[in-house]
Amino acid sequence: MFDKKDMVYTDYVWNAKADLDNPKIVGGNDHAELNRSEGYEILYYIRSLSKTWGWKDDAIRACQKLERTIRTKVPGNIRTHGEIKDWIQINFKDFWDTI
Repeated sequence: MFDKKDMVYTDYVWNAKADLDNPKIVGGNDHAELNRSEGYEILYYIRSLSKTWGWKDDAIRACQKLERTIRTKVPGNIRTHGEIKDWIQINFKDFWDTI
C-alpha cells in the first residue's frame, strides 16, 4: 500500500489528523477541494484513486507517478476531487489504462 514513506515530495504539511474513517479525507467527495499541500489529503486521495482504478496494493511507482501528475501537471484552477480525477482520466488516459 502506498504510504507516507513512498511519497515523492517531502514538503507537505502534515497538520491534518490522520483520520482513516473520515470520508472527506479518505476518497473525499467529488465537490470537496483537495488541499495539495496537506500530506494526509494527498496520500489518501492517491490511495482512493488507485483503489477506484483497480490498481494493486504494490503499485507504488504508479502512485508516485500520480503524485507527480497532481503536483506538476494538473492546472491550479482545477481544485475539487472530482475535477482532478476527471482531468487526469482525460489527459492521461493512455498511461493510466496501462497500469
